[in-house]
Amino acid sequence: MLIQLTMRKVDGLPVPGSPVDGIRIMALLPSRWHKDLTQATGDIVIRVRPDGATTSAQVRDVVTEVLTNPEIDHWELVTCRTLLTRNHEEDAEGGNR
Repeated sequence: MLIQLTMRKVDGLPVPGSPVDGIRIMALLPSRWHKDLTQATGDIVIRVRPDGATTSAQVRDVVTEVLTNPEIDHWELVTCRTLLTRNHEEDAEGGNR
């Protein structure tokens, strides 16, 4: 399963072009998840491939908890959506690679 997370600043103010907060968020996510920072200016967009037993609701809960960290608590999760991949059977089987 591939999940796209989109985070936006809580105050809605423009974000400088630095990917530092995106990198901080990725570092706080579980190490067993494959993570890819796809956008770091404006909104932060991270794609994650959690382990096979993790649901999208669990991913949302983990990310929401991570965003309470004082270093990044000025970000909020605005979307957590499952993406279709080329190999849908692989996703249905829990991402066997």
